[in-house]
Amino acid sequence: MDRRQWVQLLAVLTAARRGRAAAKFTREELAAGLKLMGLEFGGAQMDMMLAGVNRAADDYERLRGIDIPLDTEPAFSFHPGLAGRQPNAGPARFKPSVVRAPKKKTWASVEELAFLPVTQLAPLVRARLVTSTELTRMYLERLKRYGPKLLCVVTLTEELALEQARAADAEIAAGKCRGPLHGIPYGLKDLFATKGIKTTWGAEPFREQVIDSDSTVYTRLREAGGVLVAKLSTGALAMGGMWFGGMTKTPWNMEQTSSGSSAGPASATSAGLVGYAIGTETRGSIVSPAIRCGTVGLRPTYGRVPRSGAMGLSWTMDKVGPLCRAVEDCALVLNAIHGPDGHDRTVTGAPLNWEPARPLAGLRIGVAQKAFDQASGEMKEVQLKALEDLKRAGAVMKPVEMPDATAGTLGFILSAEAAAAFDDITRDGRVGQLRDQAANAWPNSFRTSRLIPAVEYIRAQRARTLLMEKMEKFFEEWDVVVCPPYAHLSSTNLTGHPQVVVPCGFVKGMPAGLSFIGRLWEEGLPLRVALAYEQATEWHSKRPPLS
Repeated sequence: MDRRQWVQLLAVLTAARRGRAAAKFTREELAAGLKLMGLEFGGAQMDMMLAGVNRAADDYERLRGIDIPLDTEPAFSFHPGLAGRQPNAGPARFKPSVVRAPKKKTWASVEELAFLPVTQLAPLVRARLVTSTELTRMYLERLKRYGPKLLCVVTLTEELALEQARAADAEIAAGKCRGPLHGIPYGLKDLFATKGIKTTWGAEPFREQVIDSDSTVYTRLREAGGVLVAKLSTGALAMGGMWFGGMTKTPWNMEQTSSGSSAGPASATSAGLVGYAIGTETRGSIVSPAIRCGTVGLRPTYGRVPRSGAMGLSWTMDKVGPLCRAVEDCALVLNAIHGPDGHDRTVTGAPLNWEPARPLAGLRIGVAQKAFDQASGEMKEVQLKALEDLKRAGAVMKPVEMPDATAGTLGFILSAEAAAAFDDITRDGRVGQLRDQAANAWPNSFRTSRLIPAVEYIRAQRARTLLMEKMEKFFEEWDVVVCPPYAHLSSTNLTGHPQVVVPCGFVKGMPAGLSFIGRLWEEGLPLRVALAYEQATEWHSKRPPLS
């Protein structure tokens, strides 16, 4: 064997030794992994796979070494609707109700205004019967008084709020009114970035976090003249009502959670601590706390409101929406925050239509009768009464069945995306700092979801397309569907359809809710039917027994 052959042989042996040293997985380990995926291959096939799997493991390690900021979205986007489906074009038909202010004050104390909706507060501020500064001081005082009991406040923004209120008063006095939100104090779920103010995401690893930029939603509300009085609690990393300060409570029963993850926004709005609040929903985080706290909650169409500067949990499911004390308030707030911002690629410029005077007679309204029939006891009585009240308000409804048979199977889409969003704190152990370490909490979910195969995740997204096809076909025939709030919550969050929930009574002393689901980009239709129900009942005017 000559020198050249010896060199070649030595190179082969060195490469083989390196290959053995770099091998991270054995055939047995590979077989165990394949079993999780429901696959089984022969010996020769396994040997060929093993080399590729070990090579890929090196790529994965290098990938994990790349510093990827938490606000970095993946290089793909989800769009509700099917190929070629575009929102209706043309100018928006936004015609809010005209509410006139009284000629003089009818209250002895500003605190008597604490529970008024924006539709009634705005005319008072515009007519200068009450100043923004007076409202702001009143809400700040209530936040200080009740916030610690409800555990709904993370950061009180008192100095900023008074500054913004004084500016609003000066502009309004000079005849410059920016709109119905001008001078109205509000709260933000504490996952929206506010420059110079903590944005904690409700989680221990981020409790001192200050982001050096403003979220689009905060920027737009500031431009609308809004007054930020508080960053309100979110369940840690947008799950439930538990954050590093404790469990947020519903003001209807301070022994019970407000649910979440828009826990603070719902609780504070219900308790009259803010004029309105902004929350987010991925799979129930507006709808559920709105019900528990007896507020109105609007989850807009996916892609209606920019998420720029908001904590990302699930890039294909996260949505931003308002929690308010009245239906029309939701339309007013949505009007101020919707539309493209040049950053969130999922947002379209669909017109927002709101016509509160539109007759119900022309709307095709379905009712998920089977879902209502599944209720029992006091809940069934409350729901049947709500449907009767809706009929008396002029709604003509026909029984329908919405398609959602596969929705439960696709639930791990959220788990996979959330685990990817917070993979860094799972790997470095910071996830262990979270207060909630139960089996159904994020820490365990992040760890467990690390084993979701990429192929299954993509297959689930394809199955999601089939669900979207069925939903699109369904809504060719219907404008609005009335249903129990949780009946189609998973499916409509997957397809991106808008949902409105309003209070409709009480069960065992706690608020119950009625839900209205609409077509993509047409939030104005479910809002219109919800408004008819609200005007026919008094549940929205009930106040929790605070002490």
